[in-house]
Amino acid sequence: MRAERVDHPIDHDQAVDTLRRSYAAVPTGEPVRLAKRTSNLFRPRSAPRTPGLDVSALNGVLSVDPTGRTADVQGMCTYEDLVDATLPHGLMPLVVPQLRTITLGGAVTGLGIESTSFRNGLPHESVRELDILTGSGEIVTARPDGEHADLFTAFPNSLGSLGYATRLRIELQPVGRYMALRNVRFTRLEALTDAIAKVTATRSWAGEPVDAMDGVMFSPGEAYLVFATFTDAAGPPSDYTGQEIYYRSLRRSTRDVLTAYDYLWRWDTDWFWCSAAFGAQHPVVRRLWPARYRRSDFYHRLVRLEHRHQVAARIDRLRGQPARERVVQDVEIPLDETADFLRWFASTVGMNPVWLCPLRLREPAGPGSARSWPLYPLRPGQDYVNIGFWGSVPIAPGAADGDVNRTIERRVSEAGGHKSLYSDAYYDRDAFDRLYGGDTWRAVKDRYDPDHRLTGLYEKAVARA
Repeated sequence: MRAERVDHPIDHDQAVDTLRRSYAAVPTGEPVRLAKRTSNLFRPRSAPRTPGLDVSALNGVLSVDPTGRTADVQGMCTYEDLVDATLPHGLMPLVVPQLRTITLGGAVTGLGIESTSFRNGLPHESVRELDILTGSGEIVTARPDGEHADLFTAFPNSLGSLGYATRLRIELQPVGRYMALRNVRFTRLEALTDAIAKVTATRSWAGEPVDAMDGVMFSPGEAYLVFATFTDAAGPPSDYTGQEIYYRSLRRSTRDVLTAYDYLWRWDTDWFWCSAAFGAQHPVVRRLWPARYRRSDFYHRLVRLEHRHQVAARIDRLRGQPARERVVQDVEIPLDETADFLRWFASTVGMNPVWLCPLRLREPAGPGSARSWPLYPLRPGQDYVNIGFWGSVPIAPGAADGDVNRTIERRVSEAGGHKSLYSDAYYDRDAFDRLYGGDTWRAVKDRYDPDHRLTGLYEKAVARA
């Protein structure tokens, strides 16, 4: 069966030519940035002095092959648009990150994760091939094997320092019309991690299949895992896009049903629980808050305005309250270290709730070992839990801004874990190179960006260039 074109024809070649021309127009020595309306990064960056790369026409789905279960997708296509193209075929990407405006290219070069990651790994593991604009201005097609296998392997977690994806061919998986959910409470963290290990090994819980798994810890004595199953037959689905708030449902319901679409975006409506910071969870405010603005990209826009104008910080100073440190992180902790890390985090940092998302690198389809990814070197065969915490904490007297994040970085390394780089990072260069494949990155950088026109990985992630 031939791959089906999606929506309206896209002149992909012209879009790539536009990108290459805009890249060539950036003066040598000036930083190269994407010209994007939205971003899911949380680290501040220096202001650009030149126009960004024109990626405005690289935001669509080129084709979907329902028989081969693949899709060809442009790099700046959001997962919201990608899901809209695949769900009518009863298909979805193997991993759909939790926020609508995350782009496929961004999830691959910057890492993404969600509740299917315990069996499907990370988004880049379902990429079969991708076209990349390199620092030399050329477009190369990178695959797991062949001439550009080194770039294919180093691209995940390179954050645009090795190039930008213009087209990706990804695998898809079948999905039911609904997701049947079981919300299971745990009062002991060791029981929770034992359950994660069991479900990861058997893909079932209490005799029922598990297709997706994540959870929330409200405190070390109150945590939940949500076991989700694809189904075409279910009762009336819940709706958490209106007055009801999804994460609160875990405490009051043991069974739930969502449409497949609403399940994929269950966290986006309230940006997990972070919408509370804007008053959007107050019943009166929520009724007045337009539904079209109950989504993560709008909340992120409010955060960027606060970073720019510091209104809340000024009010805190007038009230005599201490300055606050932003603590916005996702960390991968080995499963056998997760309970201890969560207790440490609760007692030392004290933020709650936190998100729990089990992860295991994808197993190979045939004989052979799982592929490793040197710029984010999780161990094949190892179970991890992604722990997400997003907010701020008061800066203690005598402490400096960043001290809490530095403490977390040390504790993550002690636990044998890794930290995603979409937010603030404080590593020195030697530690950063050791943790994020510095030798591999430099070898690939020298081959594909010999003049180092693209900003380096350390400079992006730590120096905020």
